[in-house]
Amino acid sequence: MVPFEVIVNDRMQQGYRYWCVEPIGDHFSADFKPQLTPKEMLELGVFAGKYMTDCKQEFPDDWFENAVQAPGRRDPHLNFFGVDASLSLREWQKKGWIFPEDPRGWFQWYCRYFMGRRIDFEDKRQIGRWKAMRRHVLAVEKNCMIGDWGCRPRQRQALLHWAYDSRVI
Repeated sequence: MVPFEVIVNDRMQQGYRYWCVEPIGDHFSADFKPQLTPKEMLELGVFAGKYMTDCKQEFPDDWFENAVQAPGRRDPHLNFFGVDASLSLREWQKKGWIFPEDPRGWFQWYCRYFMGRRIDFEDKRQIGRWKAMRRHVLAVEKNCMIGDWGCRPRQRQALLHWAYDSRVI
């Protein structure tokens, strides 16, 4: 694989540059095993259909062919579980979850990581946050029957946002 440079110009980043140095969808950290790809997440319905609608040119076209996207404002009914499971960007910023490399948060980091970008300190931080979501998997497993999508739908939707396939829990 030949490394390639990506130049980002969207509403949240102008002239941001990064290098993809790993094959797309491969060579992940040994302790990072997401169950869903970014494309699968977008097709299922995440982030009320309003995530990354202005930065499609940064990622493969096929990610958006069947993506569930809101034509106007965000619409939680477009989420797979039909519920709102997100905090606002302002809340993410207040909690210190947003860093300059990825001003849209974890999912933007994951998309770029999936594409092959690596930033050691940021990758470790975000993978640690992803691993912390495991507590929600355990809560669903403990409190819900397998396949009962009506049990803890907000928690299940939040898990989808973090590439955990909560449909199979």
